[in-house]
Formats: sequence, C-alpha cells, structure tokens
Amino acid sequence: MLRNLILAGIVVGTSAAIPIIYEANPQLFQSAVHSAVQGSKAETKKLSAPVVAKADKPVEEMLIGRKVRLSADPTGHFLADFKLNGRSVNAMVDTGATLVAMNLSTAHRIGINLKPADFRYQVSTANGNAKAAGVVIDNLQIGRIAVDKVQAVVLEDEALSGTLIGMSFLKQLSKFQVEDGSLLLVQ
Repeated sequence: MLRNLILAGIVVGTSAAIPIIYEANPQLFQSAVHSAVQGSKAETKKLSAPVVAKADKPVEEMLIGRKVRLSADPTGHFLADFKLNGRSVNAMVDTGATLVAMNLSTAHRIGINLKPADFRYQVSTANGNAKAAGVVIDNLQIGRIAVDKVQAVVLEDEALSGTLIGMSFLKQLSKFQVEDGSLLLVQ
C-alpha cells in the first residue's frame, strides 16, 4: 500500500513539473522530440505518402513556448486573429497606438456595453479627432500568449473600421520585434 502511494506521488510530482520545465527551457523539449522523431524514421518510411497540412493564408506561426510569429501582409502590416474576451477578432498590430482600440460594434460583440455618456474622451487618430470611451478587456489572447486586464478605447464605428492592438497589450510582453519581415511576440 505504501509503495503504491509513493509511486503515485512520484507520478503526480513528475506530471506537475513537466509544464514548468517546458516553459523554462522549451529547447530541451524540442531536441527531445527531434530525437524521438529521428529514432522512429524507420517506422515513418512505411507511409506511402507524406501528410501535409494546407493553410489558405499562413499569417501566424506557433512557436514553442509562449511565442507567436506573425508574417507581414503584402502591404507590410501585421494582421492576425486575436481573442478578445474569448471571441475571435481580426486585428492589426500597431506599435504607434498607445492603447488597444476597437469600434463600438466590436466592443458589443466581445461583451462590452457602453452608453453615449461613456464617450467622454477626445482622442487623436490617423483619421482626425474622435470621441472615445475607456474600457478594460478582461483577456486578450493570440496563440499561447494571453494577457489579462488590457486597457483599451472604444470609438464610434465611423471613426474606426477595424481593431488595433496597441502598446497597452504589447508592453505587457517580454519581447516584441520585427525580424525578416515578421513580427515576433514573446510572453
């Protein structure tokens, strides 16, 4: 009985430690997976044709750990599907925007309800001045990167047609940088 209890404790302890070790050193796991794949090449050769996943428009690449790489679109912008309060929203990363910005329709879609009196701030946008309401997004996520309590502004639909992911999200990451035509986000 004691032997089974000790064995169960070892299994539970090891299971709990794996995600912690993975987050601390993802390269270790990557090399272990690579070794396992190389070791089982004989089994893979039995397949008659390779299995290839096809993506219509590859914009975002998942990396090991809490990292995401976004490819620039033909105009040089970084567009991707983010989750705002659990709902998918196509947005553009904008390092020139102080806050995450969205229009009123998007705010309603992600569960933020506003009254006309909430639009008490005057903001300067690329399209001119507009009235805005200050809000907090409970959770903003892309891939495995998730940030809670992100400051944002909501503008009327006429003032902003899309959603901008600004510095109120980006500054909470450990790193974001453009390299080789792509944007790397790291939490």
